[in-house]
Amino acid sequence: MRIGFIGAGLMGHGMVLNLLKGGHEVHVIAHRNREPIEDLLARGASEAGSLDKIAHSSDCIMLCLSSSKIVEETVAALRPGLRFGQIIIDTGTSEPESTRHLASELAARGVAYADAPMTGGPEQAAAAQLGVLCGATPETFAAILPVLSCFASTIRHMGPVGSGHAAKLISNFLVTGMIALVAQAFGTARKADIDWRNLYDVMLNGSGNSGVLRKMAGPALDGDFEGYKFSLANAAKDIGYFKSLASGLGMETMLVDAVEDLFSAEIAKGHGQRNVSRLLDL
Repeated sequence: MRIGFIGAGLMGHGMVLNLLKGGHEVHVIAHRNREPIEDLLARGASEAGSLDKIAHSSDCIMLCLSSSKIVEETVAALRPGLRFGQIIIDTGTSEPESTRHLASELAARGVAYADAPMTGGPEQAAAAQLGVLCGATPETFAAILPVLSCFASTIRHMGPVGSGHAAKLISNFLVTGMIALVAQAFGTARKADIDWRNLYDVMLNGSGNSGVLRKMAGPALDGDFEGYKFSLANAAKDIGYFKSLASGLGMETMLVDAVEDLFSAEIAKGHGQRNVSRLLDL
């Protein structure tokens, strides 16, 4: 399949590598950082000089972008070149309502739309071990399953368009809540003169053991506060999206507000581009 890939950065680089390994013809487009693009070109990808060329040269267009606003702007730029029978897959974490609106608009042009946000990080992307929560019609899901299988080991059809993004926001609320708890727990341990390494070692044997704990606290024991490569800005964006989802369902609580407040405070300090592990670094 001819695939146009927009957003071949931290996550997208590994995804494109595995699409190439799967025998797909992949066209990428540069944004700010050319380093991953140059590596992908050396490994068999082709470079498209514009979004218009992506639209015209692809059967399937994959988006790995950071927000609904950027997705909406990108789809608007692609729209003049889109044609009947194409499929657009949004693999980022977007607002379900925005996703459903885009899908409805594109369906009128005969272009299918799927939301396929992912669990896992750059390491899982490179190893083809991502998880995918997909929202799409059954027909679209069947058509894109071979593509998703190139970089994901666990793929679930969550329901109609928008369901994947709703499920991802729920998953990310759990993650951002755990990040907040790990930061608070280890910050309190420091104040209480509790040795972090001893605390961490014992936590690994208890119910507090988690991927968040291992990514954040494990490397920090040796002074590495970049273990969890997830920016505070993206965490804040995701909890904001989740809050809107929960509010619309009558599920907004003080717990949601507390998690949002932690990340909003970091953004206000100008720390948005730092990784969440930096919450442990005083």
